[in-house]
Amino acid sequence: MNHRQHIEESEKTLLESLLKSDVDSLDELLHEDLLFIIPTGQTVTKEMDIANIRLGNLKIEAISSSEQEINIIDDSAVVSVIIDLKGTYLKQPINGKFKYLRIWKLLDSKWKIIGGSGIQI
Repeated sequence: MNHRQHIEESEKTLLESLLKSDVDSLDELLHEDLLFIIPTGQTVTKEMDIANIRLGNLKIEAISSSEQEINIIDDSAVVSVIIDLKGTYLKQPINGKFKYLRIWKLLDSKWKIIGGSGIQI
């Protein structure tokens, strides 16, 4: 499998993990020093992200992607994707389309998300 194929599969695994609230899988995909800007403008870390899922603060009912673009740059990948999302965060409804930018890096033969951001569109 080439780098692009690995990223495509990793992106699918990410969405499945979010839908299933699979914190073990997310722990494998997210780098320890992750910084991610969520649509509210807040910067979250891996620890914060996983805690929100583990505590049930973030619950995803449906998630799908479209218009995915992947740029491979040496041992890094930049992914731009539209995510259609339905769920709740802190019991407040989330429903809509979001544009995400994720940065993946190949470390010790594993692709990890090291950063990114998301906005509602």
